[in-house]
Amino acid sequence: MWVFLNDRFVRKEEAVVSVFDHGFLYGDGVYETLRSYGSRIFMRDQHLARLRRSAEAIGLDIPIPQSQWAELLHEAMRRNGVGNEQTDAYLRITVSRGAGEIGLDPSLCPRATVVIMAKPLHPSPAILSRDGVSLTVAKTRRNLPEALSPQIKSTNFLNNILAKRESIAAGTFDSLFLNWKEELTECTVSNLFFISGQTLHTPALDCGILDGITRTIVMTLAQEEELPVREGHYHVADLQRAEECFLTNTSMEIMPVSRIDSFPIGDGRPGSLTRRLQTRFADSRTRFLEPAP
Repeated sequence: MWVFLNDRFVRKEEAVVSVFDHGFLYGDGVYETLRSYGSRIFMRDQHLARLRRSAEAIGLDIPIPQSQWAELLHEAMRRNGVGNEQTDAYLRITVSRGAGEIGLDPSLCPRATVVIMAKPLHPSPAILSRDGVSLTVAKTRRNLPEALSPQIKSTNFLNNILAKRESIAAGTFDSLFLNWKEELTECTVSNLFFISGQTLHTPALDCGILDGITRTIVMTLAQEEELPVREGHYHVADLQRAEECFLTNTSMEIMPVSRIDSFPIGDGRPGSLTRRLQTRFADSRTRFLEPAP
């Protein structure tokens, strides 16, 4: 495996970061995950724009010019034999504050650390999409937005890890966060949608969620399907009364949810509107790919 580290590609055995890197010491950094369909990257410019916004929000200068990112991402795919007709690519960009003396002052780090990894994207097992997944309502609450903005894709993932431990202990697919008001927010790596009364509902951004890129696409596709979309403030009881539910993120697209804790969603099987949106997404995704070379 080849990894881009700072200014060159190196073998994974050589891809080492200093123990004085503030990403390691303090979780001081940002990241993005992308995917390809064949050789074309999905929503590339939108992901790179969000990376820049996250970095700007924490005062982190990314030393890679914007004009070079596409070439670097494709070189990472080529070197690792992914992003082709046989294998879609999973890409992760990590930018940390960089190495410096111990201390919280960002100015201790003269230059950011940049890492690009590319590996095969392994789709979720088909049975999960066919039957739907189960979720656990986490006891761990989502970070307060005033404490750490959810619009920053931070490498400090401890809040999500604590919730993920709950779902692992419960034997479920993932945990669903509530916020400080006991409102629905999102799962550890995905946004939440549910269908009730022929309307697609999703938690509003001010509930404390990441403005997911696939979330935005799904809302657009729903409107094109003339399915009303509402962003709002919801509670577990609203989800328990829902007819359908699903999750979205870049790698798994649209994942049906069949159960929340002990409560089935609808009749406990993925519903027709979820299936309709899955089909619409599959039929439309070429619209959201980078231009063909």
